[in-house]
Amino acid sequence: MSDADRLHELAGLPAVDFQREPEGEAHPSAGTVAWRIGVDPYDSDGEDATWEDEFHAFLGTVDPSGVKALIIGQWGESYEETSAYPIGLVVAASDRLTSLEAVFIGDLTAEEAEISWIEQSDVTALLSAFPSLTYLGVRGGTDLIFPPVKHESLRALTIESGGLPAEALRGVLDSELPALERLDLWLGVSAYGGDAVVPDLAPLLTGTRFPRLHHLGLRNSELQNEIASAIGSAPVVAQLRSLDLSNGTLGDEGAAALLDGQPLTHLTSLDLHHHFLTEAMERRVSEALEPHGVSVDLSERCEPWDGLGPEGRYTAVAE
Repeated sequence: MSDADRLHELAGLPAVDFQREPEGEAHPSAGTVAWRIGVDPYDSDGEDATWEDEFHAFLGTVDPSGVKALIIGQWGESYEETSAYPIGLVVAASDRLTSLEAVFIGDLTAEEAEISWIEQSDVTALLSAFPSLTYLGVRGGTDLIFPPVKHESLRALTIESGGLPAEALRGVLDSELPALERLDLWLGVSAYGGDAVVPDLAPLLTGTRFPRLHHLGLRNSELQNEIASAIGSAPVVAQLRSLDLSNGTLGDEGAAALLDGQPLTHLTSLDLHHHFLTEAMERRVSEALEPHGVSVDLSERCEPWDGLGPEGRYTAVAE
């Protein structure tokens, strides 16, 4: 799960693990870092600290009114207890976390829990509780709930998953997010709950749903060729500055459909890393776009499993 390692920063702030007693130095000022709160349910020291214990210690140690970015790390045995537990605690402290602008839920490594083992919940509770939130990030699609919501301030939304439920996807795309500028969705595979199909993307592809959107990521999908084909004729592309179709099963057929569609030369970047393109198609993509100043990422060419051809293609992240 190389693309889903622990966060190093959030909202432009360096990520720091909250420690009740930091070694050799004082805690940084509340608003200068992104605070990660997590516990190890298998701690051999036997301290048995819960996420609630750590969160309340955090609120009592750091000035909560100055906190700008919060990272929810491991909250226990996260494949058994949903994210409703830490989210509920953060929501209950909304009157104290008055400067909170960015939240990421589920910053777990593969060693702590594979991405599809992370039990999520209704993450829009955070949007309801924090009207000034500008960034929301989620790792894990299992039991993810995202009913349509209206939020005036959210500028960036990221959902990393090995399988994004279609109902959650439709909730995102039915939401009123007039300030949204960046949307990054890992769609995943059907074997891990990614049951969305290309027609589910229709509200997004029209370009009318999120008028300020300038970055779109539709990544990590077993339907990457179909998505690339749909993008080729999608009105939303005209408003984009960057497009990310990486980490999926993209092959020559999808890349050709993308190039044969509307012009992409207005983009500043096109990310196709982790792909199944031939060298000839790589050259065609590069020659079509790079002379126009488009930065193209064609790294990580993959080979299908067991020589199976298109049937052996795989996404970067699944389980």
